[in-house]
Amino acid sequence: MSAGLNSERDVNPSQPTTEKTLADFDPVKKPKRNKYAFACAILASVASILLGYDIGVMSGAKDYIQTDLKLSDVQVGLLVGTLNWYSLVGSAAAGVTSDWIGRRYTIVVAGAVFFTGALLMGFSTNYAFLMVARFVAGIGVGFALMIAPVYTTEVSPASSRGFLTSFPEVFINAGILLGYVSNYAFSKLPTNLGWRIMLGVGAIPSVFLALVVFGMPESPRWLVMQGRLGDARKVLGKTSDSKEESQQRLSEIKEAAGIPQDCNDDVVRVQKKSHGEGVWKELFIYPTRPVRHILLCGIGIHFFQQASGIDAVVLYSTNIFEKAGITSSNDKLLATVAVGFTKTVFILVATFLLDRIGRRPLLLSSVGGMILSLATLGFGLTIIDHSHEKLPWAVALSIAMVLAFVAFFSIGMGPIAWVYSSEIFPLRLRAQGTGMGVAVNRVTSGVISTTFIMLYKAISIGGSFFLFAGIATVAWVFFFACFPETRGRTLEDMEVLFGNFISWRSALKDEQKEGEAHGGNDGQIQMGTKA
Repeated sequence: MSAGLNSERDVNPSQPTTEKTLADFDPVKKPKRNKYAFACAILASVASILLGYDIGVMSGAKDYIQTDLKLSDVQVGLLVGTLNWYSLVGSAAAGVTSDWIGRRYTIVVAGAVFFTGALLMGFSTNYAFLMVARFVAGIGVGFALMIAPVYTTEVSPASSRGFLTSFPEVFINAGILLGYVSNYAFSKLPTNLGWRIMLGVGAIPSVFLALVVFGMPESPRWLVMQGRLGDARKVLGKTSDSKEESQQRLSEIKEAAGIPQDCNDDVVRVQKKSHGEGVWKELFIYPTRPVRHILLCGIGIHFFQQASGIDAVVLYSTNIFEKAGITSSNDKLLATVAVGFTKTVFILVATFLLDRIGRRPLLLSSVGGMILSLATLGFGLTIIDHSHEKLPWAVALSIAMVLAFVAFFSIGMGPIAWVYSSEIFPLRLRAQGTGMGVAVNRVTSGVISTTFIMLYKAISIGGSFFLFAGIATVAWVFFFACFPETRGRTLEDMEVLFGNFISWRSALKDEQKEGEAHGGNDGQIQMGTKA
């Protein structure tokens, strides 16, 4: 190799004689995972356990509550589904609170409110008391759902943002699994005691959450918005892959916040606006084309995540397994644990694929698998419903398709909804835009979880899943047409991808050609060039 290089220099004496070593020909090494950013993402994502635990525990506890308090199916549906409606209050308040007191202390508020709600649920004496407790817990869930992905996105370096921002969904799934395990563990207690302990135990993660927050730094983007450049510089130095990246991130955040680049004091004066001033107008009344496209994608992905039926499967898994032919309460609870375990395993797989494969291919593959599994589940349950004898193959098929559905959901649609929606909004709109996505997510989930019992009694259990398969098909077409890839982009560089709706591919090609014409990408990370 060395001789070859020397002879080449002899043939071209006019070129500069730069010494090269074998290391110059090695492929560029990917930066190592930033351990500090990794720890921050894990701690912030603990907030998402609150929602996951409530979903999982209510799946089993609702049956015991119905027996103990002698509730109708409509009352059970309201009990299960209205927490999602209540969480709207929390997610709306979190958008304002996180801009006011910071991302970090908003996580403390989420934990404190849910702690209160969980204790009230555990001590509930009647249906009315329980519904009030659900209202309080729902506000805490809304805070957690909005703030966890925003904080994680803002502390993550671009190279591992998809990996780290998927952590909230990982912890939601971990919470669901814990809820299922709690159901099974306390199912042998007397009915009037068992469900109260199941719900009350949810206060434990809240205490842990409130304590760990004090070991986390504040979001660098929020610090810049407050004019605290010195503090932001320190946090970026710890959460970036290199000093150069830290400087670039600070420069881009300053530009987004309207701070001059030559302003390098530790504390600077930032023009103060009332919190949220002009944001709602820019989002809904006078949006630019890029903002309109971003809003469509941010709200659309949250709508379809829930409208495709995931909460119906998770919350009513015991009902589905009963319709499939499993009659033993113990066996039904064990089957739900299998659902929780499957979801958790596949969401862990997804975290390692988001920054390697990209958001778009993973999302389209995930939704395609969901369509197939939902349609097959509908077929299996319809066969069982119309058969006068037990069909083992149809029972096995239905159970397998439930597990396949949650696996396909968890490997793409589940985490990507939170990753994508929290990274595409510009800094000035991020808190409120992400809050709107969470609101749509919770409204849709509330409608599905409140009405699912009535739905399957009206159109049959199989028909319900054929309906979900149809909705997932529409989702696949929407994602294919409107969603550009965001892997590797810095947060401040997102807007250039949006504004052309279904024509985003041609706009991206034009941008790449323009970059080549100017001799490169001027330091921006282009799509597909870096995982």
